[in-house]
Amino acid sequence: MSDSDIAIEVDGVSKCYRIFDQPKDRVLQLLARNKRRYFREFWALRDLSFQIRRGETMGIIGRNGAGKSTLLQLISGTLTPTSGTVRIAGRVAALLELGAGFNPDFTGRENVILNATILGLTRAQIDERMDDILGFADIGDFVDQPVKTYSSGMFVRLAFSVVAHVDADILMVDEALAVGDAVFTQRCMRFLRRFQDNGTLLFVSHDTGAVVGLCRNAIWLERGKMRMNGNAKDVAEAYLAFCVTSRNSDMQIGARGLSTGDSDPALPATDPAERVEFFGFDPDTTGFGLRGATIGAVDLLDQQGEIIPAIEGGERVVLRVRCTANRAMTKPIIGFFIKDRLGQYLFGENSYVTYRGRDIPLEPGQTFEARFSFDLPFLPGGDYSVCVAVAEGTQEAHVQHHWIHDALVFKSLAGNGVRGLIGIPMNGIELRALPAGRETEPAVARRD
Repeated sequence: MSDSDIAIEVDGVSKCYRIFDQPKDRVLQLLARNKRRYFREFWALRDLSFQIRRGETMGIIGRNGAGKSTLLQLISGTLTPTSGTVRIAGRVAALLELGAGFNPDFTGRENVILNATILGLTRAQIDERMDDILGFADIGDFVDQPVKTYSSGMFVRLAFSVVAHVDADILMVDEALAVGDAVFTQRCMRFLRRFQDNGTLLFVSHDTGAVVGLCRNAIWLERGKMRMNGNAKDVAEAYLAFCVTSRNSDMQIGARGLSTGDSDPALPATDPAERVEFFGFDPDTTGFGLRGATIGAVDLLDQQGEIIPAIEGGERVVLRVRCTANRAMTKPIIGFFIKDRLGQYLFGENSYVTYRGRDIPLEPGQTFEARFSFDLPFLPGGDYSVCVAVAEGTQEAHVQHHWIHDALVFKSLAGNGVRGLIGIPMNGIELRALPAGRETEPAVARRD
């Protein structure tokens, strides 16, 4: 690997903090002039070395206190290593702890100017991008209010919007997306996936599923030392195994990865069916297309055709997508995807295969709709969104008329019973002991 290919190089980096038991010990230490020690050493990081190539996405995982945030602060330059060196090639933008770098008495607009200036933009560049920054943040009139009045979600919106518009070469995100609402999180994930095409991304999360879904490689830190560096899937699986088997671990297996908790992860706290709450269709959410047809309504219906605000996981539902033709067409296609909070497509379908070879003539101004009937899987707790689209043509060659990223948003309030990305409703579960001599009992072939 040539030096020009390296975006970040961490070489033998350690970080030590002095821990004083009492405030007066700081003064005594100054007077002692190193002849006596009034502090204890805490090594947040020990002899860390690795390289990250340009354009690489690196995840960083580890338990609380492992040194993840300290590492990002060393890379961003807000901390100085006790020993070792950090070399950076390119402009760095970091979204670290909530509100870091914000002056609480400044307005949102003033903090945009302050942060963008620190990140290297000129005042002319800031003025040119201000509308885009505020539009991405979407916090309305609060932009001219002091940020000390902001909620945690508004903090993240504004901070992420700034780092998304400074043309950074290296972007570092530390658990910041955990406090955003579902629609904004989806917007951030679309930005991050576009950024991955050319930029270098460091992503810190306790959610191993998020790291595997977003990152190619990962680093596992344990008590300030590197435990593993390699493929994200391999690192996440090793980390999971360690946390589950460690006697001192306070971690439990969550629906998508690891989380802290005291309850037995094998036992659901409540009935295994989870409740799923839906939020109404938003026609003004982000989308694109040629608008030869437009989507006017997206609803989730029960089997009687009634709109439902909430359901229990595993029920049969109908997703209705209603559109209007703005010009004559004969081969409309309507489809949808269900996405998790990381923007990962969990499942979806469209009308093309079912209606292939059959024309559906539509006149300008005519309304048409598609209905998809399916059993909703059990979903881990969290935010989800429905992406819908209307096109014209075939599966291989079509014109995209209207695509809406987050047409319908819903929240799953699952208990502990769901594992993996989705859960499948079981028709039955049987556990039995076989009589002696039947341990190798063959399966019976069935012919329906």
